[in-house]
Amino acid sequence: MFEEASEVFDNMFKSSFPLTFIVFIPAVLILVSPLPAEAAHEFTVYRMQQYDLQGQPYGTRNAILNTEARTVEAEVLSRRCVIMRLADFSYDKYQKALRQSAGAVVITLPKNMSAMPQDIVQQFMELEPEMLATETIVPVYFAMEDDELLSIYTQTLTSSSSDSFPPLCSCWCDLFVLLLHTATANGFQMVTSGAQSKAISDWAITSLEGRLAGVGGEDLPTIVVVAHYDSFGVAPVIQLWSLCMFILPSHIVFNRVYRYNLLFFVSGGGKFNYQGTKRWLEENLDHTDSSLLQDNVAFVLCLDTLGNGDSLHLHVSKPPKEGTPQYSLLKELEMVVSSQYPEVKFSMVHKKINLADDMLAWEHERFGIRRLPAFTLSHLPSHRLAQRSSIMDVRPHVDVKRLSRNTKVVAEALARVIYNLTEKGAPGDLQIFTEQMQVQEEQLSAVVDWLTAQPRAAQLVDKDSSVVSTLEYHLGRYLKDVKRHYVKADKRDPEFVFYDQLKQTMNAYRVKPAIFDLLLAVCIAAYLGMMYLAIQNFGVLYSVVRRITQPKAKAH
Repeated sequence: MFEEASEVFDNMFKSSFPLTFIVFIPAVLILVSPLPAEAAHEFTVYRMQQYDLQGQPYGTRNAILNTEARTVEAEVLSRRCVIMRLADFSYDKYQKALRQSAGAVVITLPKNMSAMPQDIVQQFMELEPEMLATETIVPVYFAMEDDELLSIYTQTLTSSSSDSFPPLCSCWCDLFVLLLHTATANGFQMVTSGAQSKAISDWAITSLEGRLAGVGGEDLPTIVVVAHYDSFGVAPVIQLWSLCMFILPSHIVFNRVYRYNLLFFVSGGGKFNYQGTKRWLEENLDHTDSSLLQDNVAFVLCLDTLGNGDSLHLHVSKPPKEGTPQYSLLKELEMVVSSQYPEVKFSMVHKKINLADDMLAWEHERFGIRRLPAFTLSHLPSHRLAQRSSIMDVRPHVDVKRLSRNTKVVAEALARVIYNLTEKGAPGDLQIFTEQMQVQEEQLSAVVDWLTAQPRAAQLVDKDSSVVSTLEYHLGRYLKDVKRHYVKADKRDPEFVFYDQLKQTMNAYRVKPAIFDLLLAVCIAAYLGMMYLAIQNFGVLYSVVRRITQPKAKAH
């Protein structure tokens, strides 16, 4: 077969040189050209939050993307998909893309976010609330970096930097080189496979309740321990790794509890103005004749963000008065910390409830509005700190040893209140939870690992979620009368609205810029023109070739 092909090309070359040049040379160029690069790359993207709260829209309002990629260095971003790396992200660059009506914004995150420099992490955490604060028409996505996505970013950066032409004083050679570079650079068309986002109808936020009845009388006061299990950040699905840590010191639950009833509540929708707690209070205080909350409530202890730090802060809306049960808890916390954990700094932080704010600062304020004595224990000194609601709050930021220690502090202080140990003269360094009753750090670490491996955004945790069922199972092991509470938004005036299309597949298709077609057309026209001139003047061309290739006659 190859011999026959060789003979055909040989005869063609001998019989018609111009025809050979026109047909043979392009065929050789096609055959020897390198194999084409991969034409498309598929990767998963996570859309920014989209929700309505009390009628106010938050986050991005769009989910469809089909436009060419650029980096923020390009001069023109209109109708382009702007790719940014977290390491280079700034709010000014983000606003530049929005001001120029970009087609979309894709922010790439490193796989190991805990290895990012702390100044970059802190900067992004502080910017997340600003990104969510206003309604954004431009679809905003987040993607985890891999080698191919980094390659796409690098090639797009090259294309973006060549968008601007040199000044008129530049030489024509530089202009030609830039034009050639622009025409031959690779571009990428970014396309999402999902549909437009729409509101999720009849979504139910699930909360859990369990209790232990006290012994020694029918009208005992009630101690309520509250924690919310959901997490929050600029992209809800990335909360797969995020942790807004809560603890539930269930190991303080005894077979016989004296002087107090204990009521435990694990609330949902905590990051959406504590919707689960709000509805639970309405059900117990407004729509029932029998509830532990309607009786004598000693205090409500809310737990929030206790997974790190060497300080504990008791946040209160009204300082407790001496002689009240809440004052006793304050003093017991001070005693346990000073006597058993001197490395911990304990303080009380007083902040009044501001009903004019769209969002309450702490969960205890929900109870304070209903005139129930409540406070929140946290290692954070302020509700404004960014790590409470950030995708940067990842598993390595949780110190299991500190979490275990803080759990012991809560357990010891509550036990001293329940059994009135201070009035009975028990020393402050008396440890109640010893040996088998101690917190098992290995078990606690396993629980934390499991929790941080589950999506816990309120939009993703439905009544059939493994998070809810697992929490319900563990509560049932220690408490009585464990039951669920569901919150659905009012159809006429919804308190909250969630939207779908939070996780999508994005394709990056390799394309050439429009100028490439123009340059290719010019090259083809020039090639055909040269071939036409060569055929029309073949005699002259043939004479020149003969004169050059014919050996010179030897002189005698």
